Amino acid sequence: MEIEKTNRMNALFEFYSTLLTEKQMNYIELYYADDYSLGEIAEDYGVSRQAVYDNIKRTEKLLETYEKKLHLYSNYIVREEMIEEIKAIVKADHESDERIIGILDKIQEIEEE
Repeated sequence: MEIEKTNRMNALFEFYSTLLTEKQMNYIELYYADDYSLGEIAEDYGVSRQAVYDNIKRTEKLLETYEKKLHLYSNYIVREEMIEEIKAIVKADHESDERIIGILDKIQEIEEE
């Protein structure tokens, strides 16, 4: 399995998992986060490998559709990059003022909740 795709699916899952059915959540989490094979998932749920494969493919498309419409993940990445850029500027220009860095750290913590 391709690492970039795995990382993306795990990230999208973090943002949109509550919009999925329980079965979709379980299959995606087992497949991408827990690195189960299609066969292992199929055995655990008493279904065919093809059924698991089809469900995962549909769920991947659904997660991508949510991202295209809502942009939660891509906006998160952009905000993180901007915060890091601001921190670099503050450290360079206002090295002694840790209050700003503290505020930016709090913003990042909120983003990660």
